Amino acid sequence: MNPYKTLRSVVRFGRIETDPIERRLAHAASVEDLRRIAKRRLPGGVFDYIDGAAEDERTLAANQAAFAATTFRPRVLRGIHAVDVGSTLLGRPLEYPLVLAPTGFTRIADPDGELAVARAAVRAGLPYTLSTLSTRSIEEVRSVSDGRLWFQVYAWRDRGLVSDMVSRAAAAGYEALVLTVDTAVLGRRERDVRRGFSLPPTIGPRTIIDGAIHPGWTWSFVRAEPIRFANVVGRDVGDGASPVSLSDYINTQFDPALCWRDIDWLRSVWDGPIIVKGIQTVDDAVLAAERGVDAIALSNHGGRQLDSAPAAFSLVAPVADAVNGRAEIICDGGVRRGSDIVKAIAAGANAAMAGRAYLYALGAAGERGVDRVLDWFRADVVRTMSLLGVGRVADLDRSLIAGQDGT
Repeated sequence: MNPYKTLRSVVRFGRIETDPIERRLAHAASVEDLRRIAKRRLPGGVFDYIDGAAEDERTLAANQAAFAATTFRPRVLRGIHAVDVGSTLLGRPLEYPLVLAPTGFTRIADPDGELAVARAAVRAGLPYTLSTLSTRSIEEVRSVSDGRLWFQVYAWRDRGLVSDMVSRAAAAGYEALVLTVDTAVLGRRERDVRRGFSLPPTIGPRTIIDGAIHPGWTWSFVRAEPIRFANVVGRDVGDGASPVSLSDYINTQFDPALCWRDIDWLRSVWDGPIIVKGIQTVDDAVLAAERGVDAIALSNHGGRQLDSAPAAFSLVAPVADAVNGRAEIICDGGVRRGSDIVKAIAAGANAAMAGRAYLYALGAAGERGVDRVLDWFRADVVRTMSLLGVGRVADLDRSLIAGQDGT
């Protein structure tokens, strides 16, 4: 027996990967893996801004725990030859039932920021929601995307500014407005308080060591153009040219007196669909539907506002029952796998929404990281539905899940 031939028959040497991003992604199989990679690559203050939440972060944990507490009831021998994960939202097709949530100051994770996420969303066939506090403008993002774009609106005290941004979004062909209603004041994000974190991040005495041990991020940060609130550059509300705490900025610029009548005002300056994001009770979901909004995003701002607010997923079934088809429902908060998306749809949502998941991916591997996580989500949905014995998204219902209510 020739030992060399025997060795060759059982040993295969893998190709050496020279691309550092692909090497990084080769060690990732989940959003949690991407989170760990992002934590290594990003300065502590930047990572905590992305990863953290309000106060004791109970609601942050509850968002994921609500999905974990819900189990599946798989059906077998169903004769499913193929799985179709396509669906619709606001009357238009989705590759699978997910929307990319708005995230502010995205360029702190990667220099391309919102542009990278918008391009990945087009390739995935999903809508991308641009934040009011984005670091790329309404027009810049449209210039790299021919896909579905939504624009998230905060209630600035200066309604003329809001009207101007809405007009710009309409001119750029954005499909829908996402009015965020859970930010009368900024939640107390204690990780940011402890680090003295500001926007944009400052490289100075307090952060020089952190910057030095994350040279890749620091070099990209100092080489890139200055980070600004791109949609308000040149306005007197401040564009982030000087470092500012987010709490000071929001508490002075946003209108805490936002009320239901403001939805009527928003309709007077916008002809398209309106989604209200930040609904956290059945009662308010009913009021939103009665006001004629097109969709309700059940959301606690990723746990970043009111700690001990309810988990978004826990609201899906009771809100779906109460609204009874008068508005579409989006579940925002805690989505880390495609199986979470499937649970949200089975409970009664029309789509899920995810933000942190793609921010971890962006921080870990840039645009290719976002591509990877969106591909994972789609594959997860296909696999989960196959194992549930369901061939179409429209066939997902509560008979397939068992949750906290004992059903």
